[in-house]
Amino acid sequence: MLKTCKSSFKQNITPVSLDQYVPKVELKEYLKINDKIYEVDSKAENGMTFSRVLNYKYSDTLKKMDPDHLVALVTEVIPDYSCLVFCPTKKNCENVAQMICKILSKDYLKHREEEKQGVIKNLKNISSGNLCPVLKRTIPFGVAYHHSGLTSDERKLLEEAYSTGVLCLFTCTSTLAAGVNLPARRVILRAPYVAKEFLKRNQYKQMIGRAGRAGLDSVGESILILQEKDKQKVLELISKPLENCYSHLVQEFTKGIQTLFLSLIGLKIATNLGDIYRFMSGTFLGVQQKILLKEKSLQEITVESLRYLTEKGLLQKDTISKSEEEFQHSFHITKLGRASFKGTIDLAYCDILYRDLKTGLEGLVLESLLHLIYLTTPYDLASQCDPDWMIYFRQFSQLSPAEEKVAALAGVSENFIWKKASGQAIKKKVDKGIVNRLYLSFVLYSLLKETNIWSVSEKFNMPRGYVQNLLTGAASFSSCVLHFCEELEEFWVYRALLVELTKKLTYCVKAELIPLMEVTGVLEGRAKQLYNAGYKSLIHLANANPEVLIRTIDHLSRRQAKQIVSSAKMLLHEKAEALQEEAEALLRLPPDVPGIVASSVEKA
Repeated sequence: MLKTCKSSFKQNITPVSLDQYVPKVELKEYLKINDKIYEVDSKAENGMTFSRVLNYKYSDTLKKMDPDHLVALVTEVIPDYSCLVFCPTKKNCENVAQMICKILSKDYLKHREEEKQGVIKNLKNISSGNLCPVLKRTIPFGVAYHHSGLTSDERKLLEEAYSTGVLCLFTCTSTLAAGVNLPARRVILRAPYVAKEFLKRNQYKQMIGRAGRAGLDSVGESILILQEKDKQKVLELISKPLENCYSHLVQEFTKGIQTLFLSLIGLKIATNLGDIYRFMSGTFLGVQQKILLKEKSLQEITVESLRYLTEKGLLQKDTISKSEEEFQHSFHITKLGRASFKGTIDLAYCDILYRDLKTGLEGLVLESLLHLIYLTTPYDLASQCDPDWMIYFRQFSQLSPAEEKVAALAGVSENFIWKKASGQAIKKKVDKGIVNRLYLSFVLYSLLKETNIWSVSEKFNMPRGYVQNLLTGAASFSSCVLHFCEELEEFWVYRALLVELTKKLTYCVKAELIPLMEVTGVLEGRAKQLYNAGYKSLIHLANANPEVLIRTIDHLSRRQAKQIVSSAKMLLHEKAEALQEEAEALLRLPPDVPGIVASSVEKA
């Protein structure tokens, strides 16, 4: 009976296809040359077939403003559908957004007008009343740019407006293609370039892959705009297979293979050459070693990397056999190695960081935060920095005596900055990395004093998104340096200072707001509201009445008020427990006090 039931049950099962639940969205690829549009067709002799001629009336003036007919292409879909225009550079994104809005009909202003005004209002609220002049002009038309020059709050707000259809057009860089999921009915590639580099096949596929929204559209379109001179390269681009994926463990030596080895030994996953080599053989690099490793074998690279880490003082070799062969040695991590491992410090900079911290101890300037900020400014960001020398000199000339001492300890003189600003020849060689790092320290120092990304961005002529990324990177690196110092007893003096600095960099607000922002759900704007309403500490919030909070604080829901009070109570309880444990530890009698052990033995 049971067998019969089972067999009949099996017969009644119908195979289910995922296509029933995930509707397919057809993607049509087009190329635009002058005013003609061609459809990409792999069956055609030259890879494309003629589709249509753009029918849009342009005056001679408009042709000069929009030679690529972008407005003609976007107005075929917006405002009812969304559109993405990928541009080669960040500046081009902003210029294209403004150009489109200059040509668009005034009728576009009426589409979801109130909601677009709400977006502008919200942008001002999150930016302390500031608003980018480009966005101020373009958002009323439903258009905005999207690139790394925006702050994270601005990006989030604009993405939400785009997702809900309030904004219908983004001019963006290629980074949007790989990260944020913002699909569109039509994707337009302004040129077959990313910056000055010609598009790769995988980049092209990523970008056009934004076209078509499952569940919302039945079709998606991509249009690549190209000049006649690029036609042959583009035809090769659309027809060739995707680029192969290769391991980067060898290319990114200090961040890749050496960091991996330090982690393997630090975590005791593998501690001798044989085990480490076996582990490496199972990695993606190990699988591809015949393709990637031409000059040296995987065994040789493994031995060289271990030797490098040993010579750098991060590993120590232990002989466990009389044999002199390499695999008879085991490795253990040194104090410096453990500090680098625990602090996740890039091994290219760990010895420089150690040297800087050691030098800092000899003349640590505590009258100003600048010295500590300099020590926690990320090394990798300094290598990408290009200082504005006139701004650099202006900031240098305003330093206090204590701050001048920090610059002197770093090895950067005012005379050097003046010569760079005035374009004079410099004979004395100065470390570019140190000079750039001090410049970024000035940016961070100003940011902590002013706590306003917009004013600092203007002062140093830097994109506000870059300033925010610098702040985020410095907060992260400050935490890494703290963990690095916790593993090295000689740097104990830095620990408490770094705890406070990390908090300041993380929140970047006035000192009195930091305790409030430790509470879940309280950001800078809310912290200011609470502080102004008399809730000036964690104790105030923990003992607050949610109903009173609702009446006192604007736009605060009952759920949010209860969450704030509950989170403050929990945080206060944790801090009290930590202080109690610390007090008990201080009062506890150490077991190694001279005379105590002896007297207890005599009594026994």
